[in-house]
Amino acid sequence: MDTLRSFHLLILVFTFSASAFAFNMPRLGTLPRSMQHEPQTISSISHPEDFKTYYYHQKLDHFNYRLDSYTTFKQRYVINYRYWGGANASAPIFAYLGAEFPLDEEFPNIGFLSDNAPRFKALQVYIEHRYYGESVPFGSMKASLKNESIRGYFNSAQAIADYAAVLLHIKKNLSAENSPIIVIGDSYGGMLAAWFRLKYPHIALGAIASSAPILYFDTIAPQAGYFSIVTKDFKETSVSCYKTIQKSWAEIDRVASEPHGLSILSKRFNTCNQLNASSDLEDYLVTIYSDVAQYNHPPSYPLSILYNAIDGASVGTDAVCRIYAGVVAYMGNHSCYEVNVFKRPTDTSEGWNWQTCSEMVMPIGFGTSPDSMFPPQTFNLNEFINECKSFYGVLPQPHWVTTYYGGQDLKLTLHRFGSNIIFSNGLRDPYSSGGVLENISESILAVTTINGSHCLDILLARPSDPQWLVMQRKTEVKIIEQWIAKYHEDLLAFKLHVRA
Repeated sequence: MDTLRSFHLLILVFTFSASAFAFNMPRLGTLPRSMQHEPQTISSISHPEDFKTYYYHQKLDHFNYRLDSYTTFKQRYVINYRYWGGANASAPIFAYLGAEFPLDEEFPNIGFLSDNAPRFKALQVYIEHRYYGESVPFGSMKASLKNESIRGYFNSAQAIADYAAVLLHIKKNLSAENSPIIVIGDSYGGMLAAWFRLKYPHIALGAIASSAPILYFDTIAPQAGYFSIVTKDFKETSVSCYKTIQKSWAEIDRVASEPHGLSILSKRFNTCNQLNASSDLEDYLVTIYSDVAQYNHPPSYPLSILYNAIDGASVGTDAVCRIYAGVVAYMGNHSCYEVNVFKRPTDTSEGWNWQTCSEMVMPIGFGTSPDSMFPPQTFNLNEFINECKSFYGVLPQPHWVTTYYGGQDLKLTLHRFGSNIIFSNGLRDPYSSGGVLENISESILAVTTINGSHCLDILLARPSDPQWLVMQRKTEVKIIEQWIAKYHEDLLAFKLHVRA
C-alpha cells in the first residue's frame, strides 16, 4: 500500500451522509493515486543529466507593500536546454506550470514538452507551485498552514504571479526577451495555464489547458456532471457491471445493519482494520470507480480490468462479492485492503484541503437521477462553508474564481478579449463536464476526443498510443506552430518598422 501513498493524486471521495464534508472535495492531478508502481523520478527519464535544478528567491506576497510581504522563499524550477535553439533565433520556451504536487512527481510524466522540444527547438522549463514540494515558504506544510496570516499567501493568484516572476527572470538571464513562451498545465495546472494567459498575455504567447475543469465553479457546470459521466462510462462499457454497482450500495447498507454487520463486511472485503462505518467502505469504492473512469488510459484501460472482474464472477455470486472481485483486480492482490488509504493526510492533501476551503470551491455531488450509479446526494454549500469555517476559522469564497478570472458568460467574454488558448479534453473524463468543449474564437480552441481520459494528451507519447490520441497531439502542435509563426512574423515587422 505504500506505493499508493506516493502519488497523492486526484481522487474524489464523497461521504454518503448528508454532510458535504469539505475535505472530500476533489483534488486534481495527472495520474491516478491508485497506481500500482513506484512514481517516476528524474533518474527514470531520458537524458536525466539534461535537467538542471534551480531555485528562485520568490517574493512571498506580490500584491502588498507591508514589510512581511518582502519575505522570500526558494522556489524550485527545472530547465532542460538540450534542444533549445537559443536567444538569437528567438527560439520558444515551453513552460510547465506545476500544480498541487512536488515537481519531481509531476514533470517526469509530462511528455508534451520533451516530446515536442526537438521540433520547436524549445527550452523546457518546469516550475513548482508555491507551498508544494520544496517550494514551501515556511519550511514545512505544517508550519505554512498553522495560522490564517500565513495561509493567506497560499492561493492561485500568488501562484501565477510566481510563474510570471520566474519566467521573466529566466528570459533576462538568457537574454531571451524575444523568445515566445507557451505555458502548459494539466488539471488544476491547466486552469492555471489558461488563467496565466489571460492575466499575463505580455509574458505568455499561448497556453495549453489540458483537462482543466475551468467551468466547475459557481454553479456554471451542473453539480452532478462529474458523476453522470462516471455513470455513463460504466454503463457504456458494461450494463451488467453498472447494474451490479448500482444495487450494491443498498446491499452493503443492509449487511451493515445486521448484528455484527460491519465485521461481516470487513471479512468479505478483507479490510486491514475493522470497519467503523459502512460509509468508510463506500467512500473507498467511490474513489476506485472515479479513479477508473477518470484515468481510463490506454493501453491497460483499467475500466475493462474492473468490469471484467465484476462481470466474470461465478454465477450466483452476490453483488457484494462481485464488487470485492473488482477491488482485487484493480488494486492488486494484497493480504488485506486499507479502505482509508486515500484519506491519509499528506503534504499534498493538506495543501489542497486549504485551497479547496478558500477559493477552489467546486460544487460536485452525485445528483438525484435514478439512472445514476451512485446513491442520491447533492452538494450543500452551507454545510461545506460551516465545515471549512470550523476547521480553518475562515469562510470559503465560492464566487471568487469567477470574479477574478471570469467564468460566467465565458464564451462571450473570452471571444471579446482572449486569444491563444487550447482547451483539451477527453470526453470520457468526468472532469470534462466542467471543461470548455467548443471553440470560442479563431484562437481559443477546444480540442476534444471521444475516447480520451484525464490529461492524456500531455503525458509521454508511447508507441502503443491509439491513433485518435496521436491525432489530438498533432492538432495541438499544429495550432502552436501557427501561434509561433505569427509571433515571428509580427516580431520581424516590428523590427523593420523600428529600423525605418
